[in-house]
Amino acid sequence: IAVVQNGALARRRSMGKLRSLEENLRAEPLTGAFGIGHTRWATHGRPSEENAHPHSDCTGHLVVVHNGIIENYLPLKAKLSAAGHRFVTQTDTEVVAHLVESFYKGSLEEAVRGALRELEGIYALVLVHRDEPQKLVAARLGPPLVVGLAEGEHFVASDIPALLPYTRDFVFLDDGDVVTVTPDAMRLTDASGKPVERRPTRITW
Repeated sequence: IAVVQNGALARRRSMGKLRSLEENLRAEPLTGAFGIGHTRWATHGRPSEENAHPHSDCTGHLVVVHNGIIENYLPLKAKLSAAGHRFVTQTDTEVVAHLVESFYKGSLEEAVRGALRELEGIYALVLVHRDEPQKLVAARLGPPLVVGLAEGEHFVASDIPALLPYTRDFVFLDDGDVVTVTPDAMRLTDASGKPVERRPTRITW
């Protein structure tokens, strides 16, 4: 998981069972008002703490979690390395973090949209930046993503059951969607930035 509090971004990562992360958090607790987390089998690189999500850029200011596979991550990694980016993992996801960093000019949403134009493959991405409080930016092409809507708090997850303890109202992202989520609002656009209107669905089960 990665959490932002008082302008600082902190990560706690573990390999193996989820209880390893729980023990890590008991030893070094995290608090904060917004953040992201992920559990994922290793698809690129060996299972290790350094290869675990969330992945960070060079600055340590933004982090990303990812379902899917970035097929052109090796040429992107070579290009970014030549531009001075330093990589510390063998994952395709870390390339996304550095690619978004290369586009970042103060707007995480615009940086994500710029990076998406260069990605080949499938992805469900969620990102946070320490300098943009209370904001999540997510994008989908392939793997599922849902936005949960609640009073004074909004969520992004890969499936409904994760959020049922918190809300019954969901917006389902389509391929090509980019969504910006804050505690009180959700801005949904297509890949070009054009606003998309989509009504929430009430889940009764």
